[in-house]
Amino acid sequence: MRLSRYLALSGVASRRQAEKIIAAGRVQVCGAVITLPQHRVKAEDRVTVDGRAVKPVVKKDYLLLNKPSGFLSTVKDTHGRPTVLQLLGRTGTRLYPVGRLDLETTGLLLLTNDGELAYRLTHPRFGVEKKYRVRVKGIPGPAVLQKMARGIILEEGPSAPAKVRLLRRSRKSALLEIILTEGRKRQVRRMCAACGHPVEELRRTGFAFLTDSGLESGSYRRLSGAEVRRLYRLVGLEQQGSS
Repeated sequence: MRLSRYLALSGVASRRQAEKIIAAGRVQVCGAVITLPQHRVKAEDRVTVDGRAVKPVVKKDYLLLNKPSGFLSTVKDTHGRPTVLQLLGRTGTRLYPVGRLDLETTGLLLLTNDGELAYRLTHPRFGVEKKYRVRVKGIPGPAVLQKMARGIILEEGPSAPAKVRLLRRSRKSALLEIILTEGRKRQVRRMCAACGHPVEELRRTGFAFLTDSGLESGSYRRLSGAEVRRLYRLVGLEQQGSS
């Protein structure tokens, strides 16, 4: 199989992130540094990442975390800041966030060692919806909401169409619901800022069909087998996941 897929199945990272790890020269196959994600790996090959041997994961795990503010959505931080893994304690498996929520953003974050599923859940091609509650400064009018829904020109190009609606307004701010099918870095914040309505508070309330109902801030739960199978079907994977 392709080296990038081998790393994803080994729980190293999502397939997209695995490609970056390979390109950085951190992966060796049978003692040789490999920088091409498409390199073919045999079952008997010894694969290491940063000197640590890895093999495809047999038991897969899927956790849904209600992330509080002040935690990074990463495995480790070079500056010693707290990460979401510190909220999990010992889970028995090495898990990685599916996509990211920035430091201040709260809400749903999926963590797993199932790299193939993680790749499909975050790739825009599969159209998996992420729902956000967003408090912004000022009151966006209908024209602004339509502009955000059609797509905003960002530094790297236009954002994909989104679903945007006004939920409530107060004297100086408004509460919006924004549903995206892509996940660029700080996308919601950048979209709102580009329209003249900076984000004051941001929370992810939905990921695909998963919601934050009954999940307190800082707590997590394992997905049920039925939920994992539904995620697999959603992104067109035939292999049944297990929890």
